Amino acid sequence: MTPRFVFFGTPKFAAIVLDELEEAGYPPSLIVTAPPKPKGRHLILTPSEVEEWAKKRQVPVLAPARVKGNTELFETLKRAEADVFIVAAYGKILPQELLDIPPHGTLNVHPSILPKFRGPSPIESAILSDEIGTGVTIMLLDVELDHGDILAQEAADIGSWPPKASELEETLARGGGKLLARMLAPWVEGKIVSTPQDHTLATHTKKISKEDGRISISDPAMLNLKKVKAYDLWPGAWMMAKSNGSERRIKITEAHIDGDQFVIDRVIPEGKKEMPYADFLRGASA
Repeated sequence: MTPRFVFFGTPKFAAIVLDELEEAGYPPSLIVTAPPKPKGRHLILTPSEVEEWAKKRQVPVLAPARVKGNTELFETLKRAEADVFIVAAYGKILPQELLDIPPHGTLNVHPSILPKFRGPSPIESAILSDEIGTGVTIMLLDVELDHGDILAQEAADIGSWPPKASELEETLARGGGKLLARMLAPWVEGKIVSTPQDHTLATHTKKISKEDGRISISDPAMLNLKKVKAYDLWPGAWMMAKSNGSERRIKITEAHIDGDQFVIDRVIPEGKKEMPYADFLRGASA
């Protein structure tokens, strides 16, 4: 059988999961995503990556401003007659009454080996914590954060360490999508038994702030390199640096370690284009 499912997701991670499901022959019957948001210097209202994915394939899409108490949304989801819901980086908390609508529950693709790295920043936290064995988990959602029973887990083949967050995100999204595709039909057919997490082993991640990306040259070289890698998507690793006698905030885009020294290779000065760090120090304009 081909399971009928509604997909909840918003950013690139979720769109990659959809790519893998599509490749395996599992198209969503309906997509729910976050509403368009202002982006760029001119704050143009822009649909999510998942909404763009849906439009290209003419898949019906909903982008509700709120979920809790949204009677119209709940009725639409019931009429969808899905076997299961799938959630991947949707960005909103789903109430239990919504999770319980499909007969086979709501599944989640989470980019860590749970119960490690529950919460909003598992990819960045894995890089900062040197969790080389990180991977993906397919779990049954409940109302508690990343708390539900596990259906399947798989470590990722990451390659060189530490990776950039953008690279690790794609690796885990593709791995998670493939893993989900392999177990989706067996789950709906009752051939997979879920396993409760050992909650005593749980670790939790925090919401990232701009200040988290601040680099101090006096910090250990490897810590600084991991910040450059972990925060490449947002907020970026940054510091204040002088050029031509004036201090300016710079975003560090490329760096490496030479011996025990943190070496900055490329930067984006505030209001400028990316350039070699040596050119910035010489006062070059871009």
